[in-house]
Amino acid sequence: MPDSPDAYLSEEERTELLRIARRSVERYLKNGILFSETPESGRLMAPGAAFVTLTSDDGRLRGCIGYTEAVAPLYRTIQECAVAAATEDPRFPPVTEPEVAALRFEISVLTPLFPISPGDVRIGTHGIMVSRGAHRGLLLPQVAVEYGWSPETFISNTCLKAGLPADAWKHGAAIHAFTAEVFAETE
Repeated sequence: MPDSPDAYLSEEERTELLRIARRSVERYLKNGILFSETPESGRLMAPGAAFVTLTSDDGRLRGCIGYTEAVAPLYRTIQECAVAAATEDPRFPPVTEPEVAALRFEISVLTPLFPISPGDVRIGTHGIMVSRGAHRGLLLPQVAVEYGWSPETFISNTCLKAGLPADAWKHGAAIHAFTAEVFAETE
């Protein structure tokens, strides 16, 4: 039974996904392979879209990678995204094996994307993706909260992340939103 009416995953399922994420990174850095593990909860076998965010012990971003579409079982998405966040985020050098113990893992399980008008974007509820042509940028819902952004600032920063001008959303760039169930390891 989920913890709140808005939660899709139970506390046990969240804990299992966080364990899978951490173990995936540890094993990949040690052996160079993505381990295979069947989750205890059958619901984690259902397709799911998610992002895995890694932060260092001082709270700085260390990697964040995810899928916006549910193309694989949720547990597998978490495994792949955790390893990619640790080893493939182009903004950072790969995580080293000794570093993993000090990392904090956060998971965002995403709903499907839906078109949204700028006036309907809700800070703390929506994550957004802005796209135009080959340019695409996405920011998770917690980013706007962390920086204290207004909806317009949130959309503008997502445009910048897409490699577009900050006002591209006023000139034909598409805006899609999603909600996310966000949970992290406790300190």
